[in-house]
Amino acid sequence: MSLPRLASLDSLRDVAGSGHRTRDGGRVRRHVVYRSGELQLTDEDTLALVGLGLTAIHDLRTAEEVAAHPDAVIPGAAWRHYDVAGIPMDDLIDLPDEPTATALMERVYRSFVEDAGSRRAFGALLARLASPPASQPDGPQLVHCTTGKDRAGWAAALLLAVAGVPEDAVFEDYLLTNECSRVTRGRYLTMVGAALGEEMVPVYERVLVADERYLRVAWEAAGTAYGSLEGYLIHGLGLETAVLERLRERLTDQCPEEP
Repeated sequence: MSLPRLASLDSLRDVAGSGHRTRDGGRVRRHVVYRSGELQLTDEDTLALVGLGLTAIHDLRTAEEVAAHPDAVIPGAAWRHYDVAGIPMDDLIDLPDEPTATALMERVYRSFVEDAGSRRAFGALLARLASPPASQPDGPQLVHCTTGKDRAGWAAALLLAVAGVPEDAVFEDYLLTNECSRVTRGRYLTMVGAALGEEMVPVYERVLVADERYLRVAWEAAGTAYGSLEGYLIHGLGLETAVLERLRERLTDQCPEEP
């Protein structure tokens, strides 16, 4: 089953990609977890998401973001909320230059590791994905934030790491966001140019792109604080090894030996 092309949500994609290979020779299972930006959908795109058979929507936005832009209701999918701070609007309003914008994004990614509330939220998300409640049908689930780039990007990177995908492939997958959201990013940058001047487009582009440096900041912060990414998952997010093993089982398939 291929993903539908949506006019109102160009960031929708499968966390598994086309089936990332894992270190032990398996593959990440497709149609288990999807990722996207906020669900501001046309009626046609809402029906397309219903067609995916989603059983849960996991919203990583803050309560203020949710109140300002509630998700479209997807029949059959339970809505779950995990409050994770994204880019602070006060800092975003008046960015002076590219280095300041880059530093802002690095601070946001570092907070995924250093902020206790963010750790609780990501821990709760991964625990829920590992063991859906008995009242929830077993089926595909969607994780999203506002643009589908940062908070959802970190969640997807963690899921791929748990599945056993090599680090270089995790980073390559993260950067695919730039191609997936190219149209939306171009629209926002056109608005920036019209409102603030063309000279500000490169400045605001820094907060609209997925940059390997941003993900690297969070990845290395996890290693610094907890010894490794696995240490972050266990001690930072509070996930027991049995939970991580259940999540790994849900995410992966073993491939037959190749001749």
